[in-house]
Amino acid sequence: MEETPHNCPGTGSAQAGRGAACQGCPNQRLCASGAGETPDPAIEEIKEKMKTVKHKILVLSGKGGVGKSTFSAHLAHALAEDENTQVHQSGSGWSPVFLEDNLGVMSVGFLLSSPDDAVIWRGPKKNGMIKQFLRDVDWGEVDYLIVDTPPGTSDEHLSVVQYLAAARIDGAVIITTPQEVSLQDVRKEISFCHKVKLPIIGVVENMSGFVCPKCKKESQIFPPTTGGAEAMCQDLKIPLLGKVPLDPHIGKSCDEGRSFLIDAPNSPATLAYRSIIQRIQEYCSLQQPKEERTSLAPETQGDMDASSTASVS
Repeated sequence: MEETPHNCPGTGSAQAGRGAACQGCPNQRLCASGAGETPDPAIEEIKEKMKTVKHKILVLSGKGGVGKSTFSAHLAHALAEDENTQVHQSGSGWSPVFLEDNLGVMSVGFLLSSPDDAVIWRGPKKNGMIKQFLRDVDWGEVDYLIVDTPPGTSDEHLSVVQYLAAARIDGAVIITTPQEVSLQDVRKEISFCHKVKLPIIGVVENMSGFVCPKCKKESQIFPPTTGGAEAMCQDLKIPLLGKVPLDPHIGKSCDEGRSFLIDAPNSPATLAYRSIIQRIQEYCSLQQPKEERTSLAPETQGDMDASSTASVS
């Protein structure tokens, strides 16, 4: 991983991406794109809108095809389980699509005339849509906002971080697979998080082995030639949240729009997901303001299974 340059001016500085310390930094172009600009008034508007959202989690990946969106969907499903709440009614702005009473989703795909249409937008239009999703969608009172981001580091990532900066992001979950080709991009993603001061909740190694449903023997479909995410996390001192093995039922559940965690409760992948999600919940509970944590009754602290969730993709 390339470390943040010495005397880094920071993303909010007029010298961001332009100072001498920025030369050679992998995020130089990204930082320079917003340097010296007048603060967007939408930042304060989004801060006000996000007061009803307790936790904001970004799901990142260095490259495509590692299961980031699948993880985001399962994370949202799991966080929304067992909550007996009413459907949130929208009094103003856009209303999210509620898949369940306590699981709302907003996606660019909902705005297209056909599900087969391609989104052919330049940066400014994409960033404008991100702003609208955060500022104009009436999320209501929710416990978690899960933002499924594109792979890599781009203007969209910088926009999400900047728009939510005043509203306080709990952190990012980074998804990878065991191969070095994926880990190389994850190191850049970690560098990006450090650069923009985005806390890292931890790394999830997806597609980590395959457990045969009949003989229960485990095989390595994608061998971790350089030690996988575990070795990388130890080297970079980043938490490894867990490893999720392959399971063909995941694809089937996703195709049918169902929660794999409910359809296959005893799958090794489900057990791995449950453990990872519990760690994310524990992390988020510690990010609450001290006065909110101390006001919780002892028996409810850490019991985050009953929650309402919103997801953006």
